[in-house]
Amino acid sequence: MRIKFIIPFPFDDEAIANRAAQIPRDVLSDDTEVECVPVKNSFAVDAPRVGGSYYEATILDMYVIEAGIRAEGEGYDAVIMDTASDSGMYSLRSRLTIPVIGPGLVSYAVAAMLGKKFSIITYGSEHKFLYGKILETYHLWEKCASVRAADITPDFEDLFDSEGDEEFRRLTAEAQKAIDEDGADVILLGSTTMHEAGEYMGKHLDAPVINPGPVAIKLAETLVQLRLSHSKVAFPSPSMLQDEKYFSLASAEEEVATS
Repeated sequence: MRIKFIIPFPFDDEAIANRAAQIPRDVLSDDTEVECVPVKNSFAVDAPRVGGSYYEATILDMYVIEAGIRAEGEGYDAVIMDTASDSGMYSLRSRLTIPVIGPGLVSYAVAAMLGKKFSIITYGSEHKFLYGKILETYHLWEKCASVRAADITPDFEDLFDSEGDEEFRRLTAEAQKAIDEDGADVILLGSTTMHEAGEYMGKHLDAPVINPGPVAIKLAETLVQLRLSHSKVAFPSPSMLQDEKYFSLASAEEEVATS
C-alpha cells in the first residue's frame, strides 16, 4: 500500500524528515509505505502572522491540490494532506476516487467518538479563523468547547526544536484550561506541525489528546484495507478534467527567478 502524504510547503530533506517523524510506523502494516511529498510552492512561511488569512489559505489549497491530482495515476492508494486545515481535501475528493483524508476532519470524528466536547489547541489567535471556517464546513461547532491559543510562533520547518519543553508546557496549560474552564473532555492538537507535543501532553492531561497526523495516516490505511473511500455522490467527479491549470502554477524557484 502506498499513501501520498502531502507536506504543504516546498521544504528540503531535513524539514521533510522533521514532519515525517509523525508517521506511526509501529502501528502500520509492514507493506504500508507513506511517502512524504512537498508541494512546489506555498505562502511565505517567514511572513508575520503566517497562515492567518483567507488569502493564504487559498494559496495553500491550490498547491496541495496540484500535488495531489496525480496521485491516482502515480499508483497511490490514498492521499493525506499534512495539515489540520484539510487544505484542498474537498477538491481532491472530487478529482480522485482513492481515499483523500484530512487530519482535521479525522480529529473531530475521533474526538466525537471518545468524548462529548473537544477543544482545539493552536499556536496563536490569528489561526482561530481557520478552525471556525472548517468547523462551519463540517457542521461541528456544537461539538467544540473552545479554540485556545498558546501564543506560540510556529516553525513549520524545525518544529519545536530547542524550545520544545517550554512550548509543550504552554500548550498543555491551555489544554488544561480548556478542560477546567470550557468543559472539554478531549483535546485536539490544532496542527500536524505540533506532533512532537502529543506525547508530552498526553502524559500530563487526564483527557485524551488526539495527534491529527498519526491518526489520519492510520485511518487512511484502514480505509484502503476495508476497500472504502469517500462518496462520489457527495463529491462528484468533474465533467471535464483541467489539471493543466493546476500544473501551470509557478514553482518556488520560478517565483524567485521572476520576482
